[in-house]
Amino acid sequence: MTKGEDMDMDTYTQDGTLDIYKKPANKKTTGTWKACRFILGTECCERLAYYGMSTNLVNYLEKQMNMENVTASTSVSNWSGTCYATPLIGAFVADAYLGRYWTIAIFVAIYIAGMTLLTMSASVPGLTPTCSGDTCHATGGQIALTFIALYLIALGTGGIKPCVSSFGADQFDDTDEEEKESKSSFFNWFYFVINVGAMIASSVLVWIQMNVGWGWGLGVPTVTMAIAVVFFFAGSKFYRLQKPGGSPLTRMLQVIVASCRKSKVRVPEDKSLLYENQDAESSIRGSRKLEHTKILTFFDKAAVETESDNKEAAPSSWKLCTVTQVEELKALIRLLPIWATGIVFAAVYSQMGTVFVLQGNTMDQHMGPNFKIPSASLSLFDTLSVLFWTPVYDQLIVPLARKYTGHERGFTQLQRMGIGLVVSIFSMVSAGILEVIRLSYVRTHNLYEEETIPMTIFWQVPQYFFVGCAEVFTFIGQLEFFYDQAPDAMRSLCSALSLTTVAFGNYLSTLLVTVVTNVTRSGGRPGWIAINLNRGHLDYFFWLLAGLSFLNFLVYLWIAKWYTYKKTSGHAL
Repeated sequence: MTKGEDMDMDTYTQDGTLDIYKKPANKKTTGTWKACRFILGTECCERLAYYGMSTNLVNYLEKQMNMENVTASTSVSNWSGTCYATPLIGAFVADAYLGRYWTIAIFVAIYIAGMTLLTMSASVPGLTPTCSGDTCHATGGQIALTFIALYLIALGTGGIKPCVSSFGADQFDDTDEEEKESKSSFFNWFYFVINVGAMIASSVLVWIQMNVGWGWGLGVPTVTMAIAVVFFFAGSKFYRLQKPGGSPLTRMLQVIVASCRKSKVRVPEDKSLLYENQDAESSIRGSRKLEHTKILTFFDKAAVETESDNKEAAPSSWKLCTVTQVEELKALIRLLPIWATGIVFAAVYSQMGTVFVLQGNTMDQHMGPNFKIPSASLSLFDTLSVLFWTPVYDQLIVPLARKYTGHERGFTQLQRMGIGLVVSIFSMVSAGILEVIRLSYVRTHNLYEEETIPMTIFWQVPQYFFVGCAEVFTFIGQLEFFYDQAPDAMRSLCSALSLTTVAFGNYLSTLLVTVVTNVTRSGGRPGWIAINLNRGHLDYFFWLLAGLSFLNFLVYLWIAKWYTYKKTSGHAL
C-alpha cells in the first residue's frame, strides 16, 4: 500500500459512501455521532407523531366512529400491520433507485399529508362525527375519510421505517473497527429515542385526546411530524449516503433463472473456480464482495462458467452470476426462518394497542379523586421499561456478559433475540393471571353488568413491563441482526423484512381474535373476547398466546443453532 493510499484510508470512508454533494465521504467531517444526532432527533419526533396518533386509535374508532370493540381492535391491527408491510415498498425504492436519504425526503411528504387529513377529520365541522353525550354517529363518508388518512400515513411510514435505522447505521464505516463498535450502540440509542417519543405520546398526547379533544390530540402529532422534517434536513451536510445498487429483486431473479438453466451442471469441488469479479470491489454498486458459503449449493450453479459462457465477451447476468450475487440470495433465504419466528413475538407485542387496552377499560382508572388515566396510557410503562432496560443493557449487561462469553457485544445477536422471546412469554402469563383474578372478583361481587370494577388499572403494569424488557432484547436485536446480516446493497430491504414481522404479527393477532371470537361466540355464548368482558374469558386468549410463544421459542432454538453468519471481503465500489 502506498503512502497516498494510506492517507486516503485515514481521510475517506472505505464502504463506498458519499456526502450530500456526491463526493467521497470524509471521515472527519461526516458521519458517526455528529450525523446521528440529527437522525435520532428526527426519529424521536416522528415516533412521537406516530404513537401520538396510533396509541389511542382503538378508543378513537370505538368512541368517535362508534365501532364495536372487536371491529375497532381488528381495524387497528390491520392498519398497524399495513404500516409494517409498506416498508417493503420504501426499501425497494431506496435500495434500487433513490438511496435512503431521498426516499425518506419523498415519503415524508405523503406522511404529513395523511396526518393533516386525519387532523382535519377530527376538527373541521362537517368532517367530524355528530356526537350526543358519549355517543357519536359517524357517516360513511366520515369513516372513509378517516381510513384514507390512516392509510396515507401507512404508505408514508413505508418510506421512513426501513430507511431511518439503516441510514443511521450507514454513518458508521464497517471497515473501521472503532466506528463498527459504535454502530452496535447506535441501535440501542435509536430504540431508546423511539421510546422517548412513545412515552410523551402515551402520556401527554393521550391525555389531551381524552380530556381536551381529538382535534388538539391529533393536531399536536402533525406539528411534531413537521419538526421531524426540519431536524432531518438540518443535518444534510453531515450525512454519509450509500449508493443505490440497482434492483435487488432483479439480481435475485437472475440467480434463480441461471441456476435453473444450469440445473444439470456440476458444481466444482474447488469453489475458487466459481465466477467472481477479479477486482477488489464487487460488481454490484455500493456493495462489498460476499464470501462463498456451503449451504443452498443448488444456487452455486449460477456461478459455474460453462463453455458457452466463455465464448461470450460479456456473459448475460441471466446466464452467469458472480459469487457475491449468488450469496445475496442465499443471505436473504437464511434470514427467512429467523424472520418467521419474530411473527408470534410481534403478535404478543400488538396486544398492547388492542386487548390490553380493552382489559384496562374494565378496571378502575382513577389516580386520586379527580384524575382519570386513559387505559391506552398504560403503554407508558412499556416505554419506561424500554428506557430503563436500554441503558442497563448497553452499559451494564453487555460489559458483564462480555467477561463470560468473550463476545465483543456480550451476546450474539441470535442469543439476544432468544432472551427476548422468553421474556415475552412472561408478559402473556402476567396478563392471564391478572384476568383470572379480575374475573374472580367479578364473580365474587356479582359485578357482571358494571362497566368498570374497583380494581386499579395499575395491576396491568407488570405485563407492560415484561413486553418492554422483551423489546430491548428482541426488537433491537432484530434491527441490528437484519442490518448486519444483509448484503450491503440490500440493507433497506432486509430492514423492511424485519419490520414485516410486526405486520404479520398484527395480522396473526387479527386472525386469532377473529377465529377465537367466531368459535367461542357460537351457539349464543358470550365468547372469550365478549362484548361485555366481565362475561367473557380473556384469560384463555392470553394462555393461547403464551402457549404459541413457548412453541415458537423452541422452533427458534432449532433454527438459530444452524444459522450461518455472512462473511465479506474487499471494499465497496
